[in-house]
This record gives sequence, C-alpha cells and structure tokens, in this order.
Amino acid sequence: MTLYDESSIKVLKGLEPVRARPGMYTRTDSPTHVIQEVIDNAADEALAGYAHNLTVRVHLDGSVSVADDGRGIPVGPHPTEKEPTVVVVFTRLHAGGKFDKTSGDGAYAFSGGLHGVGVSVTNALSTRLSVTVKRDGEVHQVEFVDGGRLEKPLEITGKCAKKDSGTLVRAWPDPVFFDSPRISLAELERLLRAKAVLLPGVTVKLIIEREEGEQEKAWSYPNGLPQYLAELLNDAEPLVPAFSGERYADGEGAGGNSGGYAKGEGAAWVFTWADGSGAAESFVNLIHTAQGGTHEAGLKAGVFDAVKAFAEHHGLLPRGVQLRQEDVCGRMSFVLSARILDPQFQGQVKEKLNSREAVKLVSSMVRDPFEVWLNGHVEHGKTLAEL
Repeated sequence: MTLYDESSIKVLKGLEPVRARPGMYTRTDSPTHVIQEVIDNAADEALAGYAHNLTVRVHLDGSVSVADDGRGIPVGPHPTEKEPTVVVVFTRLHAGGKFDKTSGDGAYAFSGGLHGVGVSVTNALSTRLSVTVKRDGEVHQVEFVDGGRLEKPLEITGKCAKKDSGTLVRAWPDPVFFDSPRISLAELERLLRAKAVLLPGVTVKLIIEREEGEQEKAWSYPNGLPQYLAELLNDAEPLVPAFSGERYADGEGAGGNSGGYAKGEGAAWVFTWADGSGAAESFVNLIHTAQGGTHEAGLKAGVFDAVKAFAEHHGLLPRGVQLRQEDVCGRMSFVLSARILDPQFQGQVKEKLNSREAVKLVSSMVRDPFEVWLNGHVEHGKTLAEL
C-alpha cells in the first residue's frame, strides 16, 4: 500500500509552481510570451503617460532586453514585504502596481493584468535575469539566476541625471522549458508594431544583433488605427470608407456619457469592408487578444445595431426579411483597442477577453456615432445594408 500521510502533501513556494507547470502560466512553444510580459510592463508605463521610448534588443547570446524611459520600478522597501519593491515584483506571482482597480486613477488603472503573474514568470523561466533601474538620480541593479534565486542583491551602481529615469530588463530564457529556444522574430515585430499603433507619440524600436552587425527597425503611426488597418489590408480598396473613432466614459454619472462605467473606460476603433481576405485585430489595455473575446462581440453588436436601425429607418429591408449580425459583420475588417478597468481573461496568456460587461461597454460606445455616420453617408449605408 502506498504511503499517504502528512509528508505526502507538497507545498510549492515562491516561483516553484511556475517551473513545475510552466504551461499553466505562459505559452511554451517559444520564449516569446515571457518576453512579451516585460514589453507589456514597459508599454503600461507609456499608456500611463510616463514613457516615450520603448526599445527591445535581441542579443547574440539569445537573451533579450527591454528598456523604457518611464518612472523606473520603485526600489525602496515594500511596506509589507520588507524587501526592495523591485525584488518583490520579480519574485512574487501576485505583485505589481496593477491591482488598484477601484477607479480610473490608480498607478496602472488600464493595464492588461488580472492575474498579476507577469514578469515574475519571466524570471521563473530564465537562467538569468537582470534589472537596471534609473530613479531619483541613481542607477540601481539587481540580478537573479536559476529561475528567480537572488544572485546579486539590489545595489546602487552609479548616478544619473534626476530627469533620466526608466527600467531595463534583460532576460536569458531557459531553453529547457520551451519547445524552441528561439524568440519568434516575426511575432515580436507584430507585437511591437501594434504597440506603436496603440501608443501615439511613443517610439518603438527593435534591434537585432547579428554577427555581421545590428539590424534596427522603428515604428511610429501618427495616424494610428486607420493607418494600421490599411497596412493590414495591403491597401485593398474598401467597399465603403473606413469608420474610425474613440469614446471613453467621462465618469460624470447621469450628466455625462459614463453609462455607469469608470472614467476612461471605452474603446478606439476603425473598421471597414473590403473584398478579399479581411483583417481583424483586437487589444485590451494594449494586450493583444489573438482569440478575440467579449470586446469584439461588443463591437460587432454595436455595428450591427447601427446598420439595422439605419436599414429600418430607410425602408431597405424587404418584408419578411430579417437582417442578421453575420450578414453585416461577416466581411468586416477592424482594429479594436478597448480600455477596461479590471479585465478578466481566459487563461494566463490573456489571448481572449472574458469580461461580460465589455460587450455592453464597447457596443454602447460604437453604436451611436456609427449610426450618425451612416445617416450622414446614406449611399455607404445602403451599400452595407445590401451586403
């Protein structure tokens, strides 16, 4: 008989659960997603308005570094953990500045994380990880090895100008946890290009080190979502002009457009209809939702309701014919960027949004302005109603 007593119960501490079951926390086909966690942190600094440059460097030795010129991760003692805050961020699964979701005014009110595992997972699945922080005129550095073991405690390594701030994280992903040890450069490019689209005024760079020299790419989208959708469609001629806009709750209650939503919640969008293969990309708080979710459902509901109301108002539907959402949205191409105060995702990799309130939120933001546009462009509206 197999022994089953108190000693049979194992308790995994710190980052051990990640190393024991990495597939529960990230994609394991390649290290790309664990690097994305670091990029998302830097992008959140830009989204909050504090960073203007984001640079990713793929080093010859297989490591990847991510640098931003934001405020720099706090380095002082954490009030409850009694360790340097930057150490807590990289060694605790549920630590970060993204849990204050009571209003739209938190340090990272519109960040991408429900789970809060983020960069601690990157650390857990790396043979080595170093963090350099510039903050308050000082340069601080800390280094971890073997999946989160503190190798070099936080120390001040130099001085910098008071206005010179930011964070640089360099990670050496552990190949034992991934099907392929190589970062997907194509996926990394798509991710960084999308960040540039969603962060007006932010310069996003990718530097790839090669034996023959460095290759550098930079992205900037002054025209934002419409420019990006045109690029995705390879400049295919649309059946109707693209409709773009953005609406966010003002938090003014009954006197404003909040609809019961927190200040800043809402969406930016662009959509059109074109012949050939379409394009559909969506994001929540800058996180790419490759599998869509409730925010996409809200966009389609808002578009459909507007087209249906337009068609009924202009008597475009034959008697007995019912317009279906698939008729209207089946060939629609779009880019959607939603801002949600407390997003809930399906799984740790955050590829699908599950937040139920996102359907009504996005639908309510899109429907009215699109219906106004349709009634101001009747011929285009008729084209859509006849699809």
